[in-house]
Amino acid sequence: MTQDAPEPAGLRVLVVEDDESIAAALVRGLGRAGYLAEAAGTGAQALEADARSAADVVLLDLGLPDVDGLEVCRALRARGDAAIIVVTARGEEPERVAALDSGADDYLVKPFGYAELFARIRAVLRRMQPSTRETVRHGRLVIDPRSHRVSVEGREVALTPREFDILECLALDPGRVVSRQEILERAWDAHWYGPTKVIDVHVVSLRRKLGDPTLIETVYGKGFRLGDPR
Repeated sequence: MTQDAPEPAGLRVLVVEDDESIAAALVRGLGRAGYLAEAAGTGAQALEADARSAADVVLLDLGLPDVDGLEVCRALRARGDAAIIVVTARGEEPERVAALDSGADDYLVKPFGYAELFARIRAVLRRMQPSTRETVRHGRLVIDPRSHRVSVEGREVALTPREFDILECLALDPGRVVSRQEILERAWDAHWYGPTKVIDVHVVSLRRKLGDPTLIETVYGKGFRLGDPR
């Protein structure tokens, strides 16, 4: 988690946004930052563009004119390993959880600034780089940082890169309470300025996928820790 993110040059970003003015502004901003960016105004165009030239990062608006953005998210996740950042005006927890469960790696609520957007992109790309850490075993839970695989009682669990990093952060020192701020600094970005409550949304999704809410305990007012191994 201390590795540098890849340089923007050569990295492809697909902006899926039906508002042409917003899409054009994002493409220009990404281009000035060194990314190769293109826009798609519908879900169908997004899937066509990704099939033509696989994106490294997808900025996905959920309010598309032809298909639910969550369906596009699931389709993109099923076909490749692009980092998917949902960009939406829907900021309520149920919508955020639905996006994460559909395969999104992160979400960004409109309106936002370029500094935050670029920090989110750097963070998801950094988390997707190969790790050299050893396999962690905690009771029924097995975490392999090198392959980014997680299993519970031998059942493999599909996690987004951000969910994986949160779990790995907790597993580095099992039993210790890890504060939200520490998780943000390790699994997000050192310059994250958003609310620490964003962690809770990811933990809700993580618990659901692991199939056992006791694997991650909430220590109210302090943070989270792995539950006792069993």
